[in-house]
Amino acid sequence: MPELPEVETIARLLREGGQEQPALVGRYILGVKVLWARTLAEPSAEEFEHRVLKQEIEDIRRRGKFLIFRLSRDWLLLHLRMSGDLLVRPSGTPPAPHDRLVLELEGNIQLAFNDARKFGRVWLVSEVDTVVEQLGPEPLDEAFTAQDLYDRLHVTRRQLKPLLLDQTFMAGLGNIYVDEALNLAKLHPLVPANTLSQAQAGRLLESIRSVLQDGIRRNGASIDWVYRGGDFQNYFRVYQRTGQPCPDCGTPVERIVVGQRGTHFCPNCQPAVFPKGG
Repeated sequence: MPELPEVETIARLLREGGQEQPALVGRYILGVKVLWARTLAEPSAEEFEHRVLKQEIEDIRRRGKFLIFRLSRDWLLLHLRMSGDLLVRPSGTPPAPHDRLVLELEGNIQLAFNDARKFGRVWLVSEVDTVVEQLGPEPLDEAFTAQDLYDRLHVTRRQLKPLLLDQTFMAGLGNIYVDEALNLAKLHPLVPANTLSQAQAGRLLESIRSVLQDGIRRNGASIDWVYRGGDFQNYFRVYQRTGQPCPDCGTPVERIVVGQRGTHFCPNCQPAVFPKGG
């Protein structure tokens, strides 16, 4: 599943365009094909087809793992989930296998939402907060401080790994970047959140921001069979490196399962001892 850096990269490419892909901002929606109605979380396919027509795409941004299109009258939100993908193609291109929604845009191009596993969802709403209001703070938001993180950690005894994956605690993190950040912060994935000191909380936030910013600089990680284009996978510290040396101490990376998610860590740098202290 694309995480914050991958979704940020997709938003930037759709907004600004690239070498072989035109920018979508400023284009009007001239046609729509709903090929699988359940892709739409809200509204109905009939209402969506009527309402989205002739709206202009004014901006494309990200919130957590959501792509957010600001239209001239509404907000269009997409969550790619496990296998969703957005494809920009020439207008009139026949639907590809697994296409669920196609928007025909001004300038003879189309935007297709392709989703093999059918987990991805699309919303067309008048207020964006009706979809994203439950999301936690953005880890890259400068207004979110180490003290804020410390305070949020100290209201729960949940283990760090599943807590950081909880989108209501912090938005945008997934399995890859949580493993990478915990290793950089020298914290075991099973440590209870409320045992972290202020120094540890500060180090954790700094590490989260570091791996996310590095991921964005490298256009994300291309390890999923859908997402493509990034090379952060070539710079992983521990994720999917079971048995390989930790970049800091050389100890073989270990893998455990936490909350049904494969979890990678260094047993030397991230010891399973959880005393308070920095």
